Amino acid sequence: MSDVIDDKSRYYIPFIVERLKLHQETSAEKKDSPLFVIGMNGVQGAGKTTLVTTLAETLRSPPYSLPTAVLSVDDLYLPHILQQQLAETHPLNPLIQHRGQPSTHDITLGISVLSSLRAGKPTKIPQYDKSKFGGRGDRVDETEWETVNRKDDKKICALVLEGWCVGFRALGRDNVQRKWEEARAKLAVNNYEGRLAYNRLEDLVFVDEALMQYDALTDQFDAMIHIDAEDTKFVYEWRLEQEASLRSKKGDGMTDEQVRNFVDGYYPAYELYTDQLRAGVFGPNSDKQLRLIVGKDRKVKDAIRL
Repeated sequence: MSDVIDDKSRYYIPFIVERLKLHQETSAEKKDSPLFVIGMNGVQGAGKTTLVTTLAETLRSPPYSLPTAVLSVDDLYLPHILQQQLAETHPLNPLIQHRGQPSTHDITLGISVLSSLRAGKPTKIPQYDKSKFGGRGDRVDETEWETVNRKDDKKICALVLEGWCVGFRALGRDNVQRKWEEARAKLAVNNYEGRLAYNRLEDLVFVDEALMQYDALTDQFDAMIHIDAEDTKFVYEWRLEQEASLRSKKGDGMTDEQVRNFVDGYYPAYELYTDQLRAGVFGPNSDKQLRLIVGKDRKVKDAIRL
């Protein structure tokens, strides 16, 4: 697997520090210290993990010294039994036969975690084990979750919430249908490379309606970082590289065909929601979002504040 070059810090660290300073100044005026919440989105394999690790370590270290927690949207996946029930209830919807798409996360749990952190209460950070049930995954037992804000701990002041669909906002049925019909028209003339057109409209609308619940998390962000691929199709090559690296280290993993099928299940969401994410999840001119556009080599080609 190609090394993920950290050429992004020089862009997102000053951006986050600026937003943090403004957050702290506003908090001082209100005489409180509310949680500073950072959303982070990146397509699979774009280098999001490296960025999250560097950002959290930077915030925890001087001169900021902010106790910082990291929560992945993956750790909010439904327990295996509930995921099974969801799939069985909608057996014709291929998008929700496995974890991944909006509707397969426990948003109530995520809201509870943020509320507890904001209140400075002892808080357990959820964990999910993707290896359980033959790779279908299951939630780790709550007794094994890390607890922060314990009696003698410094209170968590910053939270990074990261994930492939973080910041996605529901489009509404009409807009989903419009994008679906555009994709179908391209497919009809053999001018189409995506996956959206191969899905039923009602299945796409089901996921979009579930995505409305995610606003309860997105609306709490004080800043947003979007690692955006110049071409979303890069995700196939990046994910293949990741899995090849995993196979070389552990001797087991998905085949190339399984990886492509796996990414196929996510790709319709990229087609639906990437344009909106690129336009800004907070609306125009909020100055709360940083979009880092990366090439196939994962290096930054452009940085845009929204």
